[in-house]
Amino acid sequence: MGLVRGVLHPEAFHGDGVGSSYFEGWYVKLVAADLHARYAVIPGVFLDPQGGGEAFVQVLDGSTGQSWYHRYDISEFGAEDDRFNVRVGPNRFTERGVVLDLASLQGEVRFATPLDPWPVSWRSPGVMGWYAWVPRMECKHGVVSFGHDLEGTLLHGGVPRSFDGGRGYSEKDWGAAFPSAYVWMQTNHFSERTTCLTASVALIPWVRSEFRGHIVGLLHRGELHRFATYTGAVTTRLELDDDEVRWHLRSKQGTVLELTADRPRGGLLHAPVRTEMHRRVEETLDATIRVRLLDRSGRVLLDDVGRCGGLEVHGDLDRLLAAD
Repeated sequence: MGLVRGVLHPEAFHGDGVGSSYFEGWYVKLVAADLHARYAVIPGVFLDPQGGGEAFVQVLDGSTGQSWYHRYDISEFGAEDDRFNVRVGPNRFTERGVVLDLASLQGEVRFATPLDPWPVSWRSPGVMGWYAWVPRMECKHGVVSFGHDLEGTLLHGGVPRSFDGGRGYSEKDWGAAFPSAYVWMQTNHFSERTTCLTASVALIPWVRSEFRGHIVGLLHRGELHRFATYTGAVTTRLELDDDEVRWHLRSKQGTVLELTADRPRGGLLHAPVRTEMHRRVEETLDATIRVRLLDRSGRVLLDDVGRCGGLEVHGDLDRLLAAD
């Protein structure tokens, strides 16, 4: 697809005509109203420049930590380059919902309210900001929907799980490979239903060096608070141990965001490297993430805890912590 069209449609497929190793995956999070059933379903594709590759649908059961990787021939993958519409074998993923026919999960979940994407404009096309215009970045990112209501039923092990009144979230990644080290967290299960946090910090290759870049979006009461490298926000504290992630940021305007996430055990997912789709990454859908947002005078704008949080902490973390 053309660069302009691709940048302005981060939710769509970007792999047409790519001549090097390439992956693209959509992360679809489904959480039932009672929070007991929660899944991350990830359709995607890995393209090999020699003409091979594979399509896949991954499933993570957030309540048990079990995961499944369903592989398909590349010919069974299809996606549109101007909207969210993905097919992998008999499985469909669109702006209207998902239809699954997997050994691990079957059924249909409809999106009962419209998707709520990160705003896209020419000057700041989505979550990547102006970095979206850089053609050779190792990995690019998009937020397809901060949150939307769900309805429908999935069968897991023959047991029906209702998603009526549940909440969904969706994002995506595409490029050559995942970063060599990163922290990612997300939750939209706060005391106010429409609040959503998505946050990541990673080592970003740049020319012949690298830098530590971050992208954080906090949607609260209709306002999107952006804390990103490209907005001038800085990390003032980043600490990791076996129990917690503690991350504080300050915007160029003086707003402060404090994030504290616990680190429960999760399940293993497949992630892309430059030659294949099979680096193993641990992810949980069971993290709790405390979020404090303060204005420049120190007044607390939000102090809440998100549940059913997605969390990945992976790679050369010492290098990530030491980077500028």
